[in-house]
Amino acid sequence: MICGANKELMERASRYISQHQRVLCANYMIYQSVIKCCVNTELVAKCNEMTPFMMVATRFFSCYPKRASCIVTEEGDLRMRIFKKDEELEEDFKEIEELRETVLGANMPPHVEKVALKELEKLSKTGPSSAEYSIGTNYIDYMVHLPWNTVTEDNLDMKRAESILEREHYGLTEIKDRILEHLAVRILKLSRRHRILVVDDEKMTRMNLEHVFTKDGYEVLTAASGIEALKLLEEGSFDVIVTDLKMEKVDGLTVLEKAKAKDPTTEVIIITGYATVTTAVEAMQKGSYQFLAKPLKLVEVRSTIEKVLMKKRARLQSKGPALCLVGPPGTGKTSLGMSIARSLERRFTRISLAGMKDEAQIRGHRRSYVGALPGRIIQEIRRMEFKNPVFMLDELDKIGQDFKGDPASALLEVLDPEQNSQFMDHYLDVPFDLSKVMFIATANTTDLIPGPLLDRLEVLYLSGYTEKEKQEIAYRYLIPREIQEAGLFDAPPEFTTDAINRIIREYTREAGLRNLQRQIASVCRKTARDVLKNDGHMPAKKITPEVIEQMLGPRKFYFEVAEAEDKVGVATGLAWAETGGQIIFIEATKMRGEGHLLLTGSLGNVMKESAQAALSYIRSHTTLLNIPEDFFKDQDIHVHVPAGATPKDGPSAGLAIAIALISLLTNRPSRRDVALTGELTLSGMILPVGGVKDKALAAHRAGVKCVVFPDRNDADLREIPEEIKRNLEIITIRELIDIVDKVLKERAPQ
Repeated sequence: MICGANKELMERASRYISQHQRVLCANYMIYQSVIKCCVNTELVAKCNEMTPFMMVATRFFSCYPKRASCIVTEEGDLRMRIFKKDEELEEDFKEIEELRETVLGANMPPHVEKVALKELEKLSKTGPSSAEYSIGTNYIDYMVHLPWNTVTEDNLDMKRAESILEREHYGLTEIKDRILEHLAVRILKLSRRHRILVVDDEKMTRMNLEHVFTKDGYEVLTAASGIEALKLLEEGSFDVIVTDLKMEKVDGLTVLEKAKAKDPTTEVIIITGYATVTTAVEAMQKGSYQFLAKPLKLVEVRSTIEKVLMKKRARLQSKGPALCLVGPPGTGKTSLGMSIARSLERRFTRISLAGMKDEAQIRGHRRSYVGALPGRIIQEIRRMEFKNPVFMLDELDKIGQDFKGDPASALLEVLDPEQNSQFMDHYLDVPFDLSKVMFIATANTTDLIPGPLLDRLEVLYLSGYTEKEKQEIAYRYLIPREIQEAGLFDAPPEFTTDAINRIIREYTREAGLRNLQRQIASVCRKTARDVLKNDGHMPAKKITPEVIEQMLGPRKFYFEVAEAEDKVGVATGLAWAETGGQIIFIEATKMRGEGHLLLTGSLGNVMKESAQAALSYIRSHTTLLNIPEDFFKDQDIHVHVPAGATPKDGPSAGLAIAIALISLLTNRPSRRDVALTGELTLSGMILPVGGVKDKALAAHRAGVKCVVFPDRNDADLREIPEEIKRNLEIITIRELIDIVDKVLKERAPQ
């Protein structure tokens, strides 16, 4: 029926469609009704009326299947009942157009913008009432609000950064040095002058380009021929080479080949007054960045050089380091991350990985259902609005794993500097660059971190604090903060040095500062209550050791070693746990039996094997140790480590177990003020152990006078603070026999 219409009718129909295509819509019923109208001979006369409607129905049927219904009356008149008002339809189209404009103005990478526009094209053919429409709009909204190219400029003032770190944290020299090293690398890379080689046999051209490039701050060398240029290439490297094409003996293409062969990152710009399509194509195939024709336009040359060096600077930018701060609770790992962000003037964000079991919390959910979201990494990046924040991953050693996946494996891509520039979140389904993010993970121990993940981290250890360090931190940070929290502005209490020392020694026993802060806060709260009892008119209170005992009650901790007696069969050992160094006691006794070794105290397999090895060494060296050869024949030996409810494991107790057994079998009391640590072999060699500084601090807190370490730990002894070394006698040994007479006293009377 349409083919019988004249040309004018078709033009009218086309104009009608163009005027109404944004508001008219049709469904399958419309389409069928129009077809019936077309084949009905009685309606042929009404073709002029029906043609626009039919064409509209045919065009929009596939796009808007559920927006209208068609009613055909007995007289054959076709009428459309639009379920939505024209204004509402216009609003739908307006939303699509606004999203399109937002996508085009979001400064996305080209490949990401292409994906967003493709998704937008799907939305234009989807009804707003469908679930897919809301999923698509949420996805595009997320894409446009991600900081694809937005970064904060680092403050590269090293003195300022150093002063912030010193002001907010006492000690922690190694970590502060690492941050300042990162700043130093950034400063050197950004302050580097780019080298440009200008090759041209025309002196005027060389002089003009040299003058322009030198004025722009570049280091410029010139060559009057291709031969001279090749000599300069052998002597050094260049960031950019600007060379003429036509030169005697060695032309510009040869210079291009030699430059690319030596360093593929060197960019070459060819200039010539004899440009042809063939030579241009050949130059581009060999790796030329640009092909410029003479006479040169300085604006064009400058912009080309700037584009080249911009790409090179992007490659030279240092990637964000992935640090892992390992130390006992309360040593300031999280607050240190915040200080690092302030020193660099970057945004700071953190997420806790403790108990995380679902891989989707790192990689995100796929957009296959309503409510899908990106992973926590992308969520926090979007919330920060910059792509280079300081990102803290707290409690890395407490991450979980179950049937939903392994989050630790998903973190491999996040923390690997060779992979995270193309991090693929399942929700985004496009790569996102995480290489500019400074990741800082925290953990109490590295034992529970998977090996491949630990390999991608730069581990920095935070040991516990000495008494002097705790005292300084209390006066600089803890006391002023708690006075402010308690509202004691008008009459702040004055803590004496003896009072602080008493809190540290008798009311706390920790490597960190949390309990010390709690006790100081308790004193401040009680002082605030006393102020109110006196109607707010109370002079500043002086906090002395006696006041501490009144407010905090009886002492909670004692010096176990200093106040203990030397006994037979009891040795003092040193251990390391998530909470820092600890003192342990090894007790041994013998009884009638059948030659069995009993081990109790919630010991792990490694510690049980250490006890077996110690006993085997003693049985094979009875003559050297003055022990009867048949001591194990008719009696059992029982080794116990107190605090049986606490699981214990590790090889470093082997030396202490051996000393306890030798003390028992020789009836010689063991000195309780001598603490030992080291792994014992069957030949009597003492192998090195970890946590040397933490163990030394624990020994000092417990009142130990002498500590024994393997001689292979000599390098680790440098980490022990000088004030601890002054109060401790440190002995290093190679074999067990070297320390027996130092630790054991003379034989006790029977």
